[in-house]
Amino acid sequence: MPSPVLLVIAHGSRDPRHAATVHALTARVRSLRPGLRVETGFLEFNAPSVPRVLERLAAEGADEVVALPLLLTRAFHAKSDIPSVLREARARLPRLRIHQADVLGPSPLLNAALERRLYEAGVTPGDKSSTGLVLAAAGSTDPEAIAVIAEIARELRHTGWCAVRPAFASASLTRTADAVRALRAEGVRRVAVAPYVIAPGRLPDRIAAGAEESGADVLAGVLGPSPELARLLLTRYDEARVPVNGAMSA
Repeated sequence: MPSPVLLVIAHGSRDPRHAATVHALTARVRSLRPGLRVETGFLEFNAPSVPRVLERLAAEGADEVVALPLLLTRAFHAKSDIPSVLREARARLPRLRIHQADVLGPSPLLNAALERRLYEAGVTPGDKSSTGLVLAAAGSTDPEAIAVIAEIARELRHTGWCAVRPAFASASLTRTADAVRALRAEGVRRVAVAPYVIAPGRLPDRIAAGAEESGADVLAGVLGPSPELARLLLTRYDEARVPVNGAMSA
């Protein structure tokens, strides 16, 4: 039996860097598992759309698809948008079995990718004990998503950083610049900002602007097509394929 197709579902953006980064990530996934068919679909702004990809797969005779949200937390898109799109596709394409994988975070692999970007930006493992870290996420009005980011910040604090504060680029939440200033007020002399986002775009640019405005010492890059993130996509894909009561996860 052929393996189910992996369909990576990205949000999409008017910023061309977003789609380029997503495609670079899926290319890395293909390189890690040759023979696995990996497709990319977008919710908005970019082509191809998720429905269009699923229609094409059905027309080509595919039997099963694992739809994997390229999302770090379970917020509105994971709970509402993507399930709605997949329900509509199942109704139109009854012969195509579509299974939704879990979101990417939280995961130790994401934490490892985050630290990789910080080290690439100039932080060394020996710097952690004297460096405050701002974990800068996109932001959400969903309490579950906010709680996940706060928990990740607590976990990172126990890996050697002298202090860690979460920050957000949207919603009525602590902004990056305010988190940097708060660490300075606590006496932290060196502050690094780590964007907890996958691809460039409007919100990551807002994080970068906040880091510059507040005089952060280090600004890491977005997670992007890191090897850890590519491995995590395959982990979520494999988890979605595990039989649950005799059937794949829905």
